[in-house]
Amino acid sequence: MGKYVLTYRGGGMPESEEEQARVMQAWTDWFTALGAALVDGGNPFGASKTVADSGSVADGGASGLTGYSIVSAGSLDEAADAAKGCPILAAGGSVEVYETFDVM
Repeated sequence: MGKYVLTYRGGGMPESEEEQARVMQAWTDWFTALGAALVDGGNPFGASKTVADSGSVADGGASGLTGYSIVSAGSLDEAADAAKGCPILAAGGSVEVYETFDVM
């Protein structure tokens, strides 16, 4: 089994408390469905900085990433299939799935 990072792009913050509760329940349900495959539920991203090779620092990340989670799966395809249930998709966002490698 490998580890895969799911990065989230887009989506939005619910405005009403009722909508927030519904969205949080959708995340809880998805995490529960992932079961032992969920290594780290992750978190949404906040403010960011971009550091260039010149050492300059700019506000805001160029990637537009909004959060992450880490799952365990038998293959990249299996991890991508698991990502199909991610609640960010219902909010108009997308999920990118990256395989990680243990090097240390």
